[in-house]
Amino acid sequence: MAQLDTLDIIVLVALLVGTIAYFTKGTYWAVANDPYGNSLAHANGVKTGKSRNLLEKMEETGKNCVILYGSQTGTAEDYASRLAKEGASRFGLKTMVADLEDYDYENLDTFPEDKVAFFVLATYGEGEPTDNAVEFYEFITGEDVSFSEGSEDAPLSKLKFVAFGLGNNTYEHYNSMVRNVTKALEKLGAHRIGEAGEGDDGAGTMEEDFLAWKEPMWTELAETMGLEEREAVYEPTFDVVEKLDMNIEDNTVYLGEPNKNHLEGHSKGPYNAHNPYIAPIAESKEIFTTKDRNCLHMEIDVAGSGMSYNTGDHIAVWPTNAGKEVERFLHIVGLGDKKNTVITVKGLDPTAKVPFPSPTTYDAVARYHMEICAPMSRQFVGTLAQFAPNDEIKEELTKMGGDRDYFHAKVSELNLNLGQFLEKMSNGEPWTKIPFSLFIEGLNKIQPRYYSISSSSHVQKEKISITAIVESIEKPGAPHIVKGVTTNYLLALKLKQHGEPEPDPYGLNYALNGPRNKYDGIHLPVHVRHSNFKLPSDPAKPIIMVGPGTGVAPFRAFVQERAAYAKEGKEIGKTVLFFGCRKKSEDFLYEKEWEEYKEALGDKFEMYTAFSRDGPEKVYVQHKIKEQAAEIDKLLQQKAFFYVCGDAANMARDVNALLIKIISEQRGVSEQKAEDVVKQMRASNQYQEDVWS
Repeated sequence: MAQLDTLDIIVLVALLVGTIAYFTKGTYWAVANDPYGNSLAHANGVKTGKSRNLLEKMEETGKNCVILYGSQTGTAEDYASRLAKEGASRFGLKTMVADLEDYDYENLDTFPEDKVAFFVLATYGEGEPTDNAVEFYEFITGEDVSFSEGSEDAPLSKLKFVAFGLGNNTYEHYNSMVRNVTKALEKLGAHRIGEAGEGDDGAGTMEEDFLAWKEPMWTELAETMGLEEREAVYEPTFDVVEKLDMNIEDNTVYLGEPNKNHLEGHSKGPYNAHNPYIAPIAESKEIFTTKDRNCLHMEIDVAGSGMSYNTGDHIAVWPTNAGKEVERFLHIVGLGDKKNTVITVKGLDPTAKVPFPSPTTYDAVARYHMEICAPMSRQFVGTLAQFAPNDEIKEELTKMGGDRDYFHAKVSELNLNLGQFLEKMSNGEPWTKIPFSLFIEGLNKIQPRYYSISSSSHVQKEKISITAIVESIEKPGAPHIVKGVTTNYLLALKLKQHGEPEPDPYGLNYALNGPRNKYDGIHLPVHVRHSNFKLPSDPAKPIIMVGPGTGVAPFRAFVQERAAYAKEGKEIGKTVLFFGCRKKSEDFLYEKEWEEYKEALGDKFEMYTAFSRDGPEKVYVQHKIKEQAAEIDKLLQQKAFFYVCGDAANMARDVNALLIKIISEQRGVSEQKAEDVVKQMRASNQYQEDVWS
């Protein structure tokens, strides 16, 4: 009988847990497992026991403008915050920024006519919504969408909205999120204010596209809502208080730890974009043979973490800013001597979202949380003008903020990050008037960097391979060489692992041991992001891969997996790889490994190489693809899968155009017909891309 009672209790508890999870839609658990712990439990406006009713939240907090964002890497969230700040300071709007996944939208039909909603929407992958926008997108574009009052005729007629999209024109479904959502909202009767803006990361014009879009939008919004523009005066969103009674020895002070579990020293999964796993680096090596460039191969050990990956997935590396740039930034803003001062950061508005845990220090914020090494934005430079050390500098910054070409010549072309820019403008005199809250609001939160995994999960489940070229960009006339934040961090870890006396050849001085030396040894914060870039489920299907440079990374994983299947006696389809690099003797990635895979796969594996600087004329993968046109079309007619990985703006676009031409010529059909074939391949996942700008 006692056993039956115990079982009853277990069943009842399980039912209770399920009921809570269902009716709160996960809100309770999301807050109970808040990545920052209790310090930020109220930051995003969704609290334990509170509803997911957006209009109720706006009413409670006295807001008449909500900026909803769909963001994958944080950029859309940043633009949303900037719009909220500008709307409040210039037009007196009562603004709040909201994550799309935090609310339900069945009552949008009761949205008050004296309020406005902004939608800032990034398009992810092949025209997909970002992870946090999936539910909203499926709801608003659904065929049977229904709202609280049940009106069938123009249910959203009261809703006024503004829309801006973040896209990449190298993808076929350019800015499809903002286009599709705008279309869906208007179909439901909503009234769009201004044009739906479209920013293009592929052309490198995202910032200028945003600035060009927002001015006419504000004009139309002010007219529609009867707003009066006023002189924009900076009003902080966050209260930054120095806690002189605390110090960095206090174990409640965050020194770079991403959340409470990490702070308390018992990090646990699940590991994701809010909670990294501190993974040991099992192995690291240089795979270029030239001394003036670096390409790293690393094996990340995830055994015992509970993390898993599938071949074709991405690994996210959580970077830390170089100590050299942290010191430069803190010194030029007058905080060099106060870098270890403990501060608390709180939102002055109940909807303000603090982007890192608190209490913390100036050093920890600059090192682990803010993109201080990113390129400067023109809008931010204009904002800094009011805090300039003198009137001459103020006038110069005002001119930069208002003149695109002048800003480009004086800032963008010189590769200046924030610290370098401030140093140059004031000849090293500290800028002591800038409130630290302005940096928290105006600089992006530092984001994980994603790399294509270069190993097969079938071959090595507990070790994830990464292949990364160490970035170093030098422009003629620019005073500084741009060193990639994450890749140089990886290089420093590699050098330390191999016992180099100078683990940092550029003097960048990364904090390799992490906050409180918690990464002691050779460790790296990571998580896995699942991808749709996948091998066909049947290994007998033929595949064609195009991957110059480190674009070959996922194809090393693909071929590694097929070679393992061949050794197990499985039937393998034709496996064709096009690879390109500069010189065979310097940067032929994994040269010996391809020979091993050829031995395992035999005539099922063909590799075509293009070495652009080995001959009198430059040869690229596109040339090799053209040479194999007949074979490629033959395989495509056998339903071969076609994969491209690498640079989106040039290579991937060229390959797409070349494939259309090949199909047209080989099949004797028009280029329009061939283009339709390629589009159908994309729609059926027969054509897949893993590309970057």
